[in-house]
Amino acid sequence: MTSESHETTAFWVTAPGHGELREERLAPLAVGDVRIRTLFTGVSRGTEGLVFRGEVPETEYERMRAPFQDGQFPAPVKYGYCNVGRVVAGPDDWVDSLVFCLYPHQALYQVPVDWVHPLPDGLAPGRAVLAANMETAINALWDSAVRVGDRVAVVGGGVLGSLCAWLAGQIPGTEVELIDIDPRRAGIAAALGVAYRDPAQASPDADLVIHASGSPAGLERALELAGFEARVIELSWFGNRTVPLALGRGFHQRRLRLISSQVGSVADAQRARWDHRRRMALALALLRDPLLDCLISAESPFAELPEVQARLALDPRGALMHRIRYPLAEAAR
Repeated sequence: MTSESHETTAFWVTAPGHGELREERLAPLAVGDVRIRTLFTGVSRGTEGLVFRGEVPETEYERMRAPFQDGQFPAPVKYGYCNVGRVVAGPDDWVDSLVFCLYPHQALYQVPVDWVHPLPDGLAPGRAVLAANMETAINALWDSAVRVGDRVAVVGGGVLGSLCAWLAGQIPGTEVELIDIDPRRAGIAAALGVAYRDPAQASPDADLVIHASGSPAGLERALELAGFEARVIELSWFGNRTVPLALGRGFHQRRLRLISSQVGSVADAQRARWDHRRRMALALALLRDPLLDCLISAESPFAELPEVQARLALDPRGALMHRIRYPLAEAAR
């Protein structure tokens, strides 16, 4: 273990709608910590877009903190949680390990070893940027109590919705539709083994509806598609937007259940036996399937991250996971 400090570079949102790369100095490595050189990070389009635009409500400043966030909302703030890297210093049994960590976009960083998750054999490091989304999708499926043979509608074909559709489609007898206004999602749905539908053509009377579009219109359509006494799982986070709902249109007569799901707490049905670490290990194991590479829509070098964040925050159409490549990434693919 070395005790010297090191220089690093990190991405900061400096003001709503603006970001930059900043030089930082790491403290000497503490006992029990690991130093990690980042290979890839992922831009979580929905949440990071809200952060970049300064749309986190003041009431949620503390609840929305990322585990290793620096600064405060709205800005300046260092935010992110999809980081894959290689351990370069720390306990001997961790050095040279490939790991995932809920850490922001930063080239070199150090954290307590309990916060890092080793990548399982067979998982390509570049695909592991999907781990936080997969963990959220797992929690959503637990919250949904999806059953064998259910007709499942997933409204919103972003990364999270697509992962929920893929997981639901693994359950015997389920009929899964991935519903999105963007016809380009048809190819994603086909790759994942589920049906694609435009919202106007989606099948009615679903047993389970998962909403992940981030759009008030998407949530309204989700309620319309739900059958009698169906469950509607809400995964979208709307930031400071108010969402009007037409609850007079059959919501009560059909006895619908609108259920929130959020990854910060393990779903209550699993909580007695599962913790966050076990859940993340499952997420990483599930990502070994190479077909999930279809959810990584673009890749850019770390030096371009300020421009990438601005572009995605202003116009996210068509984007899925945008992967950020760091200088030593090629050797780890």
